[in-house]
Amino acid sequence: MTTYRNGEISHWARTTPRPSLRTAAALPDEVDLVVVGGGLTGLWLAYYALVDDPTLRVLVVGAERVGYGGSGRNGGWLSPLLPGNRAVYARTRGIDAVRSFQREMLGAIDETLAVVEREGIDAGAVRGGQLRVATTPAGLARLEADRAGHLRFGYEPDDAVMLDAAATRARIAVDGALGGMLMPSTARVQPAALVAGLAAAVEARGGTIVEGVRAEAVESGVVRTSHGPVRTRHAIACTEAYSGPLVGERALIPVNSSIIVTTPLSDEDWARIGWDARECLGDAAHTFIYAQRTDDGRIAIGGRGSPYAFGSGLPGDGAMPTAVIRQLHGRLRSMFPGIRMPVAHAWRGVIGVTRDWCARVHVDGATGIGHAYGYAGHGVTATNLAARTLLDRIRGRSTALTALPWNDHDSGTWEPEPIRFVGVHAMYRMFGVADAWEERTGAADTALVAKVGARLAGLAE
Repeated sequence: MTTYRNGEISHWARTTPRPSLRTAAALPDEVDLVVVGGGLTGLWLAYYALVDDPTLRVLVVGAERVGYGGSGRNGGWLSPLLPGNRAVYARTRGIDAVRSFQREMLGAIDETLAVVEREGIDAGAVRGGQLRVATTPAGLARLEADRAGHLRFGYEPDDAVMLDAAATRARIAVDGALGGMLMPSTARVQPAALVAGLAAAVEARGGTIVEGVRAEAVESGVVRTSHGPVRTRHAIACTEAYSGPLVGERALIPVNSSIIVTTPLSDEDWARIGWDARECLGDAAHTFIYAQRTDDGRIAIGGRGSPYAFGSGLPGDGAMPTAVIRQLHGRLRSMFPGIRMPVAHAWRGVIGVTRDWCARVHVDGATGIGHAYGYAGHGVTATNLAARTLLDRIRGRSTALTALPWNDHDSGTWEPEPIRFVGVHAMYRMFGVADAWEERTGAADTALVAKVGARLAGLAE
């Protein structure tokens, strides 16, 4: 039996060189900005703050190594998908605000890639687009409906293009593909390498990053840490799915997302599969997957698997149940039957999900305290936009970014346990039943149980 690594943060982290643990004999007594969290939001905020004003004293504190959380464990999709339910944002701020949000997300991909090039960050970035493939008639109908929604909420026609079965399989030979939707703006990255390069850019510009320092309380004018207090004008919590202790345990929940990566495929197998443009690959199932062809010739594929741990439990170093590994591997083999692709490494992380699935960006002008969270799986791009929005608010600037509908958005709170545990698992169970029914019957419309589940969960647009 082939053995594989399970946990150990991620394949990305294991294969990314990083410096020794960033320690400090003592923290500074006072700085201009304390960023809590060494993931992408926090590092982007520190980077842009120093670009904006090189004289700023910026301190980034992280309880673990930079990129320990979702930033170093994700699927590496630099995607334009909004971090939130567009219909919810439209109800609260109007459809024009959502369209502006969408255009800014598209622009954030360009901005991220520009910084990667300017700073010489070797993150394996390839802009091959995002290809979502349908293997059932109901899935194909959903893709067509999704495209209509994209056009309504701010995409141009060339931003989301429908492909027939032949054109879809010519790009990636997914077994049973009936058609697909291509979103050319999406880029693939190696997320831990992006984190490492961004951290180096922050330090090169004079910022200080300290690892192994836990923020215990964020108060007006001071951040109290495990290594003592630091006085500051602004303190911003950039801890995404780990934000509960700082913003309220029921403000968001950590939802597990699991990934496996294969051993390198042979040249012959790649010739059969295609995937030459390095598209980010997804499907149209309710229990969806996301995948990429890696720089070193592997396939990384992820999905929700076991979605939520009771009491908002966190995944530690990321070990995942064998059943979830088998489930993801089975999905991969069904997409590419006859291809030898043993599992080399499996891991999981968590995404932050609010009750209405909408992200929030906030800075209190009186206290200088702020936060950003709730990206719901779309954080690789959203972190860049959130950081630039946070900086504008810290600076007191009124800009197009500070008018976006995630500013100060109120998502409400999650139900107490055990209601939320039962609810989250019931939702994913309903989606699994819907997928099985659609595959078995070949129905042209989405299963009723999935429509009900999406409405109960707050996902329906």
